[in-house]
Amino acid sequence: MSKNILEMNHISKEFVGVKALTDVSFKVQTGEIHCLIGENGAGKSTLMKVLSGVYPYGTYEGDIVFEGQIQHFSKISDSVKAGIAIIYQELALFPDLTVYENIFAGNEVKKGMLVDWNQTINRAKEMLEKVKLQVNPEVLIKDLGVGKQQLVEIAKALSKHVKLLILDEPTAALNEKESENLLELLRELKQQGITSIMISHKLKEVISIADKVTVLRDGKTICTLDASKDEISESVIIKSMVGREIDDIYPKRMNKQFGDTVLETHNWTAYDSELGREVVKDVHIHVKKGEIVGIAGLMGSGRTELAQSIFGNPKSYRLKGELVVDGVKKVFKHPKDAIQAGIAYVTEDRKGDGLFLIQDIKQNISAANLPSIASQGVINNNEEVKISNHYKQSLNIKAPSVEQLVGNLSGGNQQKVSLGKWLFVNPTLLILDEPTRGIDVGAKFEIYTIMNKLIGEGMSIIMISSELTEVLGMSDRVYVMAEGKITGELSIDDADQETIMKLATQ
Repeated sequence: MSKNILEMNHISKEFVGVKALTDVSFKVQTGEIHCLIGENGAGKSTLMKVLSGVYPYGTYEGDIVFEGQIQHFSKISDSVKAGIAIIYQELALFPDLTVYENIFAGNEVKKGMLVDWNQTINRAKEMLEKVKLQVNPEVLIKDLGVGKQQLVEIAKALSKHVKLLILDEPTAALNEKESENLLELLRELKQQGITSIMISHKLKEVISIADKVTVLRDGKTICTLDASKDEISESVIIKSMVGREIDDIYPKRMNKQFGDTVLETHNWTAYDSELGREVVKDVHIHVKKGEIVGIAGLMGSGRTELAQSIFGNPKSYRLKGELVVDGVKKVFKHPKDAIQAGIAYVTEDRKGDGLFLIQDIKQNISAANLPSIASQGVINNNEEVKISNHYKQSLNIKAPSVEQLVGNLSGGNQQKVSLGKWLFVNPTLLILDEPTRGIDVGAKFEIYTIMNKLIGEGMSIIMISSELTEVLGMSDRVYVMAEGKITGELSIDDADQETIMKLATQ
């Protein structure tokens, strides 16, 4: 039998006249960790959906060879039976079911015709031990953090005797410690003979874990790099992904000039009635005109809660303290009040909260400012198309037209649409919550360039990010949060990763 557990030979896939994959070939050796990377829209997810049977045999050209046999997967269950498991970025778990019910959902442990719940729980404990997750298997999924949910997904895959484990952006929503734990688990699974394919935009993680890296660009295979031959480096990967060298992923700003204070909070506190505790505690911050202020901290530190409490309090927190905008005390009872005061908020969850995926680009861009293109309650369609085409061009949104459904765009282009939506309200202060989460290095560079352009035009930005290199690369000043409090304020000259992490773990 071939030492390759998987070969995808000359795969081509077309959607209504658009070539998503063109003659892609991709080989994975048994027992290796193989990273699949490329810009958003490069074809990575499409290739994996072909492999898993989401796009069944007959809807694509080329051959899938798994364990030496040509496969004709007509549905997902066919690939699962063969020993292939895919864990997507949006986890496929049932939040109101227990851990053990999720692990064996669709693969129940039975005694005769009935489910053997005792044996199910015992088997679930075995799977949890394999992924080193110490939780009660009877706890509900919704009561676990994202990092632990990710491990439950892997335990679920292992329960089906997986031979090839595929993970799509597995660390996108994890903090650094959780990410390292997950990567270490993949190394241990490798020692147990399980082959892994990891799709990731985090190049440092890719370099640290990959035996081989295959790069896709514009639906084509560009190259496969081998760690054993010292072929894998950040510069080589970036050049292969984007077709050009990016010497500095964080574009420099010249002639920094800061103006008056545009926003400040005093003793700002937010109480979450559902959680029964304060999620933001006695926060003092200020932001000046033309400044990018980074907010760093671990997941759960209160960064997003701070942003939402400032942006019209959509979560209905009980608020105390003062919010001052352009020197005037403000009380926002709704996000529309914040928008009218010149504040916009690009949410971290673009798919859940930021965009209407079943609507097109123009409908999304106009959504936050419909009155400006409406007369007597009727939207001026020509004006909507004109405005959305302006942002499509200025933000370099890659789509055939503004009639394209947002759900069909890549992550990076979805993020640009989300940006366009909020730029259309003409804000003076833009809050960006995880602005580059789940997007590739080329799209990140474009987002950073847009941020610098906006700052140069006199806007101010608050940037929340879990990536310390991003905070350090783009910010003029950094606040660090832990447990709802500001634990430190650093000038960018005094900030480094070690100092930020110390403050984030206080």
